[in-house]
Amino acid sequence: MNKPATLIRFGALALVWGSSFLWIKIALTGFSPVQIAVIRIGLGAAVVVALLYARGHRLPRSRKAWGHLAVVALFANVIPFILFAVGERTVDSGIAGVINSTTPLWTLAIGLLLGSEKQGGGARLLGLILGFAGTLLIFAPWHQAGLASWGALACLAAAVSYAVAYVYIGRSLSRFGLTAMQLSSAQLVVGTGLTALVVPVAGMQLVHLNAAALIAVAVLGVFGTGIAFVINYRLIEDEGTTNATTVGYLLPVVSVLLGAAFLREALTVRVVVGMAVVLFGVALTRHRPIVEIASVVTRPASLAAMK
Repeated sequence: MNKPATLIRFGALALVWGSSFLWIKIALTGFSPVQIAVIRIGLGAAVVVALLYARGHRLPRSRKAWGHLAVVALFANVIPFILFAVGERTVDSGIAGVINSTTPLWTLAIGLLLGSEKQGGGARLLGLILGFAGTLLIFAPWHQAGLASWGALACLAAAVSYAVAYVYIGRSLSRFGLTAMQLSSAQLVVGTGLTALVVPVAGMQLVHLNAAALIAVAVLGVFGTGIAFVINYRLIEDEGTTNATTVGYLLPVVSVLLGAAFLREALTVRVVVGMAVVLFGVALTRHRPIVEIASVVTRPASLAAMK
């Protein structure tokens, strides 16, 4: 994570995804959760597919790759996009961002359980624990009942869904030798189709069109989904599954600040201290043992070719 280009991608992804919770809150003034999800994924797919063909590439041809991407789309797009929108009907956008930052913890737990992640040293584990402690300090469940609400539980389930997707990507897609753009394009195409199937069941509510909601879903689709997913895949390639998901620790910083600035959500000294603890935890999770660094240098050519 010491390369300037990687740091820029990391920061850009934190900003784009951190602001997504603000845009979801605004989009809910005109659309239902399922409507937001299908528009968001559809716009993201259009952007990434256009970029793919503009660079002279094509969508994957392997049926097996499409099958794996369908699983990824379900857990990385359909489920979390709907659940976060459901949750933000009753939960502040900043709190949604805080809950989302638990994704690295779930990713590490699942990875360790499946044997796809090595422990990686005490500093890394301490960083994950501190990061989670910082999010708890920001959330302060001992001061609010929000953590036990259905909205907060929906956001937590969305964070777990993201973690499942991260682990599945790391275990199943690197062997196909596809570029980040191909993976992102195919995933979003499949995700659009899967979400469209949900619309007749749970997305037929009356739309209340307004300029703010239209702008919000457009930003969510073009930037928060399309461009962001290309950056995300590249981070997974360069940094590994768990390191890539630690971008989630920066999301509460962005989401809480934007929520306070534009939606008048609470910003207290406790929240500021919590964000500082989160950032310190992120710094610790950047630590890599020499053995792990060597494994990155000697990783398979099929994955290196994806750069």
